[in-house]
Amino acid sequence: MASPWSGRVLAALGTLASLMAVVRVHAAGEALLAVTLLLVTALALWTYSSRRTHALRYLFPGLAAAVVFVIFPMVYTVGIGFTNYSSSNLLDKARATAYLQEEAVQRPGTLRPYTLHRDAQALRVWLPPQDDRPGLLSAPLPLPAAAAPRAGVVLQLGAAAPTTAPPAATALVLRDTVPLLPLLRTLQLQAPGGAVYAVVGLRDVAMLQPLYRADATGALTDQLSGTVYRADDSTGFFTSAQGDRLTPGYRVGVGFAHYAQIFSAGQFREPFVSVFAWTVAFAALSVVGAAGLGLVLAVLLNWSALPFKGAYRLVLFLPYAVPGFISILVFKGLFNQNLGEVNLVLGHLFGIRPAWFSDPWLARLMLVLVNVWLGFPYMMVLCSGLIKSIPADLYEASAVAGANAWVNFRAITLPLILKPLTPLLISAFAFNFNNFVLISLLTNGRPDQLDTTLPAGTTDILVSYTWRIAFQDSGQQFGLASAISTVIFLIIAAITLVQMRSMRIAADEPRN
Repeated sequence: MASPWSGRVLAALGTLASLMAVVRVHAAGEALLAVTLLLVTALALWTYSSRRTHALRYLFPGLAAAVVFVIFPMVYTVGIGFTNYSSSNLLDKARATAYLQEEAVQRPGTLRPYTLHRDAQALRVWLPPQDDRPGLLSAPLPLPAAAAPRAGVVLQLGAAAPTTAPPAATALVLRDTVPLLPLLRTLQLQAPGGAVYAVVGLRDVAMLQPLYRADATGALTDQLSGTVYRADDSTGFFTSAQGDRLTPGYRVGVGFAHYAQIFSAGQFREPFVSVFAWTVAFAALSVVGAAGLGLVLAVLLNWSALPFKGAYRLVLFLPYAVPGFISILVFKGLFNQNLGEVNLVLGHLFGIRPAWFSDPWLARLMLVLVNVWLGFPYMMVLCSGLIKSIPADLYEASAVAGANAWVNFRAITLPLILKPLTPLLISAFAFNFNNFVLISLLTNGRPDQLDTTLPAGTTDILVSYTWRIAFQDSGQQFGLASAISTVIFLIIAAITLVQMRSMRIAADEPRN
């Protein structure tokens, strides 16, 4: 039997490791994740140390995983929707300010040529005499350091007495200098008197100066033009009086601005209704088609007089066994207007070659057909299992009464499998509502709508339309994408609630 001290030691070590992880995550700037991990650690310590939580100990790993991998991403996504987080506003204000202050420009009149000289032990930078300035030779840079870039390397110029003669070592030719350029760009060459040179090319060095100077109010002044840029916390940019912005900007809260943009801006409303209507139609047609075809095949495969039923089941299940993205790409080739087998067959039989990818209605029909093909094997397996659960004596009593196959299906099979199948159909509808992979790989939302301000495809569903708005046509606007994702989540949550209610009704329904 394990000693109680061993359990306490393990708990102490686990708690210490968790607290170290919390500190590291917080130091990386992820305060929300650090708070989440700290909360999970505290709950774990209480769960496994209290005598009143024996049952919870078995559930806690799953609950902790749900908090970290489900609830936290949801809260994080919703939180981003209230910020201006984008490719132009990745940093916080302090880091963005520091980045702008690190920008440097060449000081006029300080450009000087240089050559590199290498002997058996070191690499030296030589600045030949120029005007009234003497030649300067740098301190040696060991050869192993030249093999990989390093940051913050400072070499003293004038390590030897100022001279007009170049070093004895032969100067490197241009082709030997090019591989060393990443290292040379990290060097700071400090001349006597405090002047600092930096490498600005393969042949020249120059003195650099900061482009922006911060004042006591936090405003940044362009030292070349004199323009003053002040922080605008409503947009997250340093902005001049003329409206010019410095990039990168910084993250700020924007409240419900993204949600107002979604529901009030005309450029969003124009295609939203048609995209949403097609999304609902696509999901519904896919579910009805796949479920109907799967049900018919399941009934046929459960026909006792059908020979080779096992072989038929295996063949019909193959579309579900093949990875979906492979099947989608195969269908993309099959429906090719000029070289696809579908048009070759239709051309030989009926003399037609449909434009599957350029005609909006044909593109939508193609999407539904491919999605039904990908989804019917799953529905077939579900329906087969439900049909097997129906008592055989019901069909025997129906046969005694003289009922035919259609009556058996309409009066026995369909009513008994429809109720348990309904929650699964709702789940399939929710899945197809967000079926981004099919749209992206097969049509990429095209052909495009021609009467909208923002580009939108006639085959775009809501999630692919969101992708185009947030990441392609309007830049990488993570805040806007999070806001739209939250709206989609609420829609799917409503569908899920309907599903759960249907499952509860099906479970509570009395069986005769």
